[in-house]
Amino acid sequence: MATHQTKPATEQSVPRGLLFFYGLPAVGVGYMFLFMSLFLMKFATDVLLIAPAVMGAILGASRIWDAVSDPIVGYLSDRTNSRAGRRRPWLYAAAPLIGLSFLMVFAPPDGLTGVQLSVWMGVAVFAYFTAMTVFIVPHLSLGADLTPPGHPRNRVYGARHLSWNIGSILALAAMAWLLLAPGEGDGATRRGAALVAIVSGLAVTSLVVLSSWYLRNFHAVQSDPGRQRALAAYRDVWRNSHARLLLIIIFIDNMGLAIISVLTLYVSEYVVGRADLAPLFILSFMIPAVVTVPLWVRLAGRFGKKPVWLLSMILAGLSFGGMFFADEGRVPLLMLLAALAGAANGNGGAIGPSLLSDTVDFDAARTGERKEGAYFAAMTFMIKLAFGVTFLLTGLVLQWVDFIPNQPQTDSVKLALRSLYGLYPLLCYGVGALLFLGYRLREDMVTSPAQAVE
Repeated sequence: MATHQTKPATEQSVPRGLLFFYGLPAVGVGYMFLFMSLFLMKFATDVLLIAPAVMGAILGASRIWDAVSDPIVGYLSDRTNSRAGRRRPWLYAAAPLIGLSFLMVFAPPDGLTGVQLSVWMGVAVFAYFTAMTVFIVPHLSLGADLTPPGHPRNRVYGARHLSWNIGSILALAAMAWLLLAPGEGDGATRRGAALVAIVSGLAVTSLVVLSSWYLRNFHAVQSDPGRQRALAAYRDVWRNSHARLLLIIIFIDNMGLAIISVLTLYVSEYVVGRADLAPLFILSFMIPAVVTVPLWVRLAGRFGKKPVWLLSMILAGLSFGGMFFADEGRVPLLMLLAALAGAANGNGGAIGPSLLSDTVDFDAARTGERKEGAYFAAMTFMIKLAFGVTFLLTGLVLQWVDFIPNQPQTDSVKLALRSLYGLYPLLCYGVGALLFLGYRLREDMVTSPAQAVE
């Protein structure tokens, strides 16, 4: 069980040490997430020479596995009863697994080829995503355990979101460095990827351990593990109308957000005609996503979580929608719109988990059990599913319009790319905003964590 050396955060104040060390491992995890999203497929097909269909099948199967692993980890972490608390044992266990599995992905043995190499990559990718689940679900749940309802949660999840985006910016720098390596041959790229994997694996493992060790100083909610079975726990999640609506909105919004990682490289090369500027476009998105987090947290504390998140959804939708008009040579327009979309994204990663934490307290008051793990497992699954749906839709559309890689594209292909990059997220954020108007859980309806356990 977590120690009581420091009192829980109050409505007025969140200890700086809690904010810093809770957000710290998200720097490394955010780094790995974006690096995997942007570079893995290219590395596997262009450097390791694995067939695209095989690598696509591996990634698709890993998403199916997430549908199993996320709920299991969420359920078990809720029912973990140890001197270290409910979540920290999982974080300690995840730390070495994350570093080792990331190394397996980007530093496979040189002698492996063909089927052996594909099998190695399949095991490595599954191990990586499983390790990430073991970390992310309990870590998100710990944020709710450590803070009462209201503004403190905005700050805690804001610190995590800010750190995640800082890690993403570092991933862009690492990817840009590796993209220069092919001039020296694929061997240089492979050696560079292995070096990146070793350094980042050690760094992330250290950050997770350091954070978990330091957070022992802060009191966390520790309830009886209870006797409720897994299916019953997730049934309660879905029966919570406030949580159900939030999860649907998070799913729809992330379908729109996913387009940045899916199509930026395509739009940069085939629509704007500047493939070399793809990292700069993503950076234009990421920097505002970092610097605006404190502003959004302050606004949410003053005006409330719902109106502020609703505003950010509208801003994101309009910003992405404007990208439909991106065309050859319109670099300043794309950078401006990416910056506005990034500024909007600075809010969602903080306020969404904060609102979901409030629904956990509402559920605990009704059922007598705290199920942060189950709720955040449902949220992470929705996010992963949203990215998977966007990847699948993009592939189907590009095949339907006869996209041919490494060639000048027809007007119909360019129209499809612009529509996916602009109109698709505009639709997603618009639907999400309309649904969010129906969200009815007010902060004065949420019981504090201590009361909910009693």
